Amino acid sequence: MDAYVYLLWILGFLAAVLFLEGLYVLWNGRHGSEARRIRTRLEAAVAGSTTVGTIVKSRKLAKQPAIDRFLRGIPGVAPLDLVLEQAGSPLSVSEFCAITLGIAVGALLVGLALRMPALVAIGFALLGGLLPLIYVVRARRQRLGRIEEQLPDLLELLSRAMRAGHAFPSALQMAAEEMPQPCASEVRITFDEINFGIPVPTALMNLAERVPTTDLRYFAVAVSIQRETGGNLAELLNSIATLIRARFRFLRSVRTLTAEGRLSAWILVLLPFVLAGVITVVNPDFIRVLWTDPMGIKLIWSAALLMCLGIFWMTRLVDVKP
Repeated sequence: MDAYVYLLWILGFLAAVLFLEGLYVLWNGRHGSEARRIRTRLEAAVAGSTTVGTIVKSRKLAKQPAIDRFLRGIPGVAPLDLVLEQAGSPLSVSEFCAITLGIAVGALLVGLALRMPALVAIGFALLGGLLPLIYVVRARRQRLGRIEEQLPDLLELLSRAMRAGHAFPSALQMAAEEMPQPCASEVRITFDEINFGIPVPTALMNLAERVPTTDLRYFAVAVSIQRETGGNLAELLNSIATLIRARFRFLRSVRTLTAEGRLSAWILVLLPFVLAGVITVVNPDFIRVLWTDPMGIKLIWSAALLMCLGIFWMTRLVDVKP
């Protein structure tokens, strides 16, 4: 019975938060800063004046304008949107938050159905809510890794195009047409920005912000310096590509030497959860004591803390920087 009371309290709290959010969105849509800015621009247009806006298109955080304005006023939403963009996810911030909330509520209901204590069920819900973020972060890491692996081919293609007599922007256009994804899409965005009038160093720095890898930042900085000081850009790009390939060979050697340690880390991390799942299926009454007895709850928190420390330590052991 206590679990259902806690559930009612949580659902009531969510309803109150959504009600207050709706009032804020209604007020902000009529009297907020965005509404005042639109009225100012309309008055300026009526008066015959024009304003110069940015030519860089900003991503929408939600399909509904009111929710988009509300999300832009929340701190920390912009980095989340950048992570979604870097992961190549088609989801907007509002859709991602809705999925996260749905999984968290579903995990909470599952925990209550298994008669877990309220704190354990809430922890289970928080863990479920973290799953979409973990998936997006993993997709981001994989996508950035693919771009970094394609970067030497991109630099060599740019070098060959410039040796053939093409200018740097037209070489970018050729790379956007011939390179595979996801590198081609990022190069296409950079070419479009340069074609729309953004200076080359600024467009390359925007590329380095969208793809925050060390090698690509070296490329952006090298091209920016070369455009100010002069020199053979084609030879410079070819040298950077050779350096990146040598670093990749070193990293592959390191991964081969640390494969045993990484496999041991995965086994030690997953073994408690797999064993707990097997015992829950085979003999649920035996393991239910773990979250019904006060001592069992203390053991769960202690084990979670020790597992976090172990994961951090094993990650540091196998993480060798070139």
